[in-house]
Amino acid sequence: MEADNALDGWQQLGQGTLNERIRSEILRVLATRGLAPGDRLPSERELAATLRVSRPSVREAVRSLQAEGRLVVKHGQGVFVAEPAMQKSLREAIARLDHSLAELFAMREVLEVPAARWAAQRQSADEVRAIEEAFVDLDTALLAKPRDYDRLQQLDAHFHLRIVQAAGNRLLEQSQSVLNELILTGLQTTLAIEGRADESRKEHLRILSAIRDGDAAEAARAAQAHVRKTRSAANRRIAEASARLEHRD
Repeated sequence: MEADNALDGWQQLGQGTLNERIRSEILRVLATRGLAPGDRLPSERELAATLRVSRPSVREAVRSLQAEGRLVVKHGQGVFVAEPAMQKSLREAIARLDHSLAELFAMREVLEVPAARWAAQRQSADEVRAIEEAFVDLDTALLAKPRDYDRLQQLDAHFHLRIVQAAGNRLLEQSQSVLNELILTGLQTTLAIEGRADESRKEHLRILSAIRDGDAAEAARAAQAHVRKTRSAANRRIAEASARLEHRD
């Protein structure tokens, strides 16, 4: 999280005990800004000034959230978002397994189809805006010459994560984060296949439009079609690579 916008979105405290109010505001910002494990929070001094409370009060709230595994305090560096214990356990368990391409894409369909449907049903203005911003970031990177396919793969995963976050289910979000890690480390992006980037853009826009319109059924259909077309592209890429190896032999 960049230092110049670290305080964007923070609000004055509501009702309840001081500790509860500070904790509640920190958790609200983590959720609404979609902060990920490793993202840094503003300094203790900045938070105290923004929330109009004392630094010891901020410190106490941060310590309680650290005890719950929500935050990590690194001395001399700052306060960071922690990886949820459930997500960490899930990632470690999955990392011990072997995965086929079919299993990875089947899991994407299981996660992303209902996520798109729920995101359309919830119609959270902030979260829909976050999906739109992720789409614009991806679109901008697609237009860059030459294309940075590693960055495109990361932005593509971020777009889908934003949709899952808009679904409002934290377990689903944690599962998607783990799945993205597997895909980013184990698969090359299909966007490098000729014509696939333009197809993918249209598919993403169809999902986004359905979510924006609140059309849950269309959002689910669009998400399913996108995952299946991406899977077909990945299979085609692997088949072409195998054919080249056989020809070389």
